[in-house]
Amino acid sequence: MRPNFYLVKATVSGALGGLLFGFDTAVIAGAIGALTHLYHLTDRTQGFTVFIAVAGTVVGAMFAGSIGQWIGGRETLRITAIFYVISALGCALAWNWPALLAFRFLGGLGIGASSVLGPVYITELAPAKWRGRMVGTFQINVVIGILLAYASNFGIRLLHLGPLEWRVQLGVAAIPALLFLVLLFGIPRSPRWSVSKDRIDEAKEVLRLMGDPNPEAELADIQQALRESHAVANEPVFQAKYRFPLFLAITIGAFNQLAGINAILYYLNNIFAAAGFSQMSGDVQAIAIGATNLLFTLIGMALIDRLGRKTLLLIGAAGTAICLSGVAYVFFTQSHQAALLWLLIAYIGFFAVSQGAVIWVYIGEVFPNVVRSKGQSVGNSSHWIMNAAIALIFPILAAKSGGAPFVFFAAMTVVQFVVVLFFYPETKGQTLEALQRRLVKG
Repeated sequence: MRPNFYLVKATVSGALGGLLFGFDTAVIAGAIGALTHLYHLTDRTQGFTVFIAVAGTVVGAMFAGSIGQWIGGRETLRITAIFYVISALGCALAWNWPALLAFRFLGGLGIGASSVLGPVYITELAPAKWRGRMVGTFQINVVIGILLAYASNFGIRLLHLGPLEWRVQLGVAAIPALLFLVLLFGIPRSPRWSVSKDRIDEAKEVLRLMGDPNPEAELADIQQALRESHAVANEPVFQAKYRFPLFLAITIGAFNQLAGINAILYYLNNIFAAAGFSQMSGDVQAIAIGATNLLFTLIGMALIDRLGRKTLLLIGAAGTAICLSGVAYVFFTQSHQAALLWLLIAYIGFFAVSQGAVIWVYIGEVFPNVVRSKGQSVGNSSHWIMNAAIALIFPILAAKSGGAPFVFFAAMTVVQFVVVLFFYPETKGQTLEALQRRLVKG
């Protein structure tokens, strides 16, 4: 079965939150210099300006799963889209530093919630054969958003808008946010959520609309899996029977950030400045890195349902460890600065084809239907809590010792390689119900 128009439309709509996620992640790299000058930020307050949005994502990720399980992922995504619009316009019009922080926190709530519910929504719609690639569209949108942010920063800088420059850089995100909101009013509810709420006819109609060749059989399997899980209303995810899915979700979320990806994206212009690049050349290098991120994410999507999730994670962990060690060497020795761009490009390539392509797919796969949104919240919260801590500490440590954070990130990717090798199961090509029977204990 190939994806039909309705399945593709629902997938693209659900994944567009990833574009806003990626744009917000990277756009601050171009604006942080102007904000530092305008508000006289120190290393600590600069870190807090980046951190506050990530703090919002932690809160959004923690509560999105329960809200999504209650009212449905589609409805909750609509709320996140409204948050995105208000945040983008608010940041553009911010009248002082506390106002900017408040609107960045609101945007973070939207990012955290959509990073949970976008992948879950697509996971519950997609057939097993295509699930990796279809859920991967969320990550593709993330890296497109990152690339657009870098390109937007560069293009807006060429307009020489002076004091308005950073406001336009942050405010332009309102355009895709409005598009996201509009598209969310043209997609159906998840059939698995509908079954959990005893809306059987609705679930069957969605399965038929999505092109399922035998919607009656699929519906029966979903109902059977729900009965087998002995699920009750408002089923909690923190139970002994879910210990293995929880371990997988928490560790893959943490390792994603312990590899240093968001610290590097947030402070990319600062990293290049520390290595001697000008602001304009730093913007150009950032675009090159964003393009690499997109290219290798697409390669990862092509491979995820063929090589499998575990193989890609192992390849990525080995490659990023080597590249991060090279970056640390450049900063400690203050030599071979010309190699920095190539090391970061290689690092982004290894990360994108592995962690970037796999994380949202994997977390959504390992939990049973009845707690999937809550389980995704746990994994994403692990991801965002680690992100928040690193975003806050990175500029302080980098200012004292440019290479130390990269040594730490390299060591963490080595640990990740070992954990994935010995503990992570392969999930490619299996239905969500089959994975539930395999991974849930008791």
